[in-house]
Amino acid sequence: MTLALDAAAQDLLFREARTANTFTDEPVTEEQVQAIYDLVKYGPTAFNQSPLRITLVRSAEARERLVQHMAEGNQPKTAAAPLVAILAADNEFHQELPALLPHFPQAADLFFTERPVREGSALLNAALQAAYFIVGVRAAGLAAGPMTGFDFAGVQKEFLDDDHTPVMVVNIGKPGEDAWFPRSPRLAYEDVITTV
Repeated sequence: MTLALDAAAQDLLFREARTANTFTDEPVTEEQVQAIYDLVKYGPTAFNQSPLRITLVRSAEARERLVQHMAEGNQPKTAAAPLVAILAADNEFHQELPALLPHFPQAADLFFTERPVREGSALLNAALQAAYFIVGVRAAGLAAGPMTGFDFAGVQKEFLDDDHTPVMVVNIGKPGEDAWFPRSPRLAYEDVITTV
């Protein structure tokens, strides 16, 4: 069975795409980020809750503050990337539900009144949206370098607030020289798929 996407699109989004570790100095424009978001915002989330919030780290001062919170091995990559995005989960996403789920306006009151429930749902669905975001970066012809090697509490305190939980930091740009580590193995179909 063939896929609806042609082979070139499959390669761009999945087979040839890798986590970039170096980038050129070509800037990532606001228009590119807008196009990425306008594509990936349609990815599904539970109750259409859309809890992902994105902080673009563009200024040199903000970049220095972020680099301090990155794991040592990630600091040079984050310092040099043309654009860095902090992806976070909005734990107060339920406030937007009446607009995002107009056919079920009571969803927020029925399911998300308790903060721990919201935090769990926000983290799961923001992580799902973060995956869409990475694929969207690739669809824009850019490379993504997603990372979870950083001080989560430090990044939250420095850039967010108590209502937003960091999910990952993503370096974005055109891949530079020696951008890729060798491709790591993946599990085979029969190791993953069970039919019942």
